[in-house]
Amino acid sequence: MSTPMNWKNIITQQLNIEYPIIQAPMFGTATPEMVTAATSIGCLGALPLGDLPAEKCIEIIRATRQLSNRPFAVNIFANEIPVITEDIRTKYTQTKQFIEDLARQHHLIVTLPTIDELPLNGYQEQVDAIVAEECKVVSFTFGNLDEQSIQKLKSNGTILIGTCTSVKEATILEQSGIDILCVQGFEAGGHRGSFATADDNSPMIGGLALLAQVHEAVSIPIIYAGGIYNAKTLLAANTLGAQGFQIGSLLLGSAESALKAFEKEKLRHVKEEEIVLTKSFSGRYARGIKNAFIEAVDHTDYILPFPFQSKLTVELRKAAKANNNIDFVSIWMGQSIHPFSGLSTAEILKALIAATEKEYNR
Repeated sequence: MSTPMNWKNIITQQLNIEYPIIQAPMFGTATPEMVTAATSIGCLGALPLGDLPAEKCIEIIRATRQLSNRPFAVNIFANEIPVITEDIRTKYTQTKQFIEDLARQHHLIVTLPTIDELPLNGYQEQVDAIVAEECKVVSFTFGNLDEQSIQKLKSNGTILIGTCTSVKEATILEQSGIDILCVQGFEAGGHRGSFATADDNSPMIGGLALLAQVHEAVSIPIIYAGGIYNAKTLLAANTLGAQGFQIGSLLLGSAESALKAFEKEKLRHVKEEEIVLTKSFSGRYARGIKNAFIEAVDHTDYILPFPFQSKLTVELRKAAKANNNIDFVSIWMGQSIHPFSGLSTAEILKALIAATEKEYNR
């Protein structure tokens, strides 16, 4: 006789959800509709706010609440904004020209912003907006929040989820009073959440090895992100100490994903050698599908520190999307290749839950 799988644990209790499954806050891909679909079946939806201005954050939070009255998490970038030096200003101008010329060679005409036109927002204003909007779960990446922001959020009864890519980062977050860790394996799609080392020395630790080590090093709950796409991978993460499971790449092809049809089509035919780690689009390492832009820019001097490179290429990516140009869009995905279902987020997650329960009882 089979024993029902018990999904209830400290993560479900803290986050007030039925299943300890978190929809990844994929900036540019996860939509209010995806968040709502995840929450509708008892998982945690996570709304990506990235480094958007505070007023835009409020607009998106309210738009998501109009779709559902269930609670959801919000996710922000916790990086510091570098000072604009003369060297950066000069390099920015050169990089802007190089990218515009490269786009033109591929029949994509785009004018990119000057460095003085970039919207550079620190996360502190986002924190004030999040508190004002009474968001009770906040996750963050690319750094640790400053002490004042942590206290401001905690005073509002907010649960904090910090991202780590090493044991060192996990320890820093725990000592800062963060409630839950999101351990990001090297195989995960999208941007690396590293912050305790220079980006060029980003820890490249396989997810399951990292998960096991972090589990031994800390005493707070752990969500694992990286390579979970079926029952076996979820249960493996559970065995090694994860109490929560963040699902990202599995949802890229979903009905609620912001990816366009031509991008989803590329996903469904991707080969393993096409999945690369690159700084070309944003100035931070991110894992995604190689294309002409990545090949032309990687290993050149035309990569600015984050967020300058990311802000510089926003209009490029928008123009490429509008023109169905696969060579100048950033499609972030992890190393686990699967069919990339076009069903709704809710159906995909329900199928994962059912398959996990079946595998648990084998």
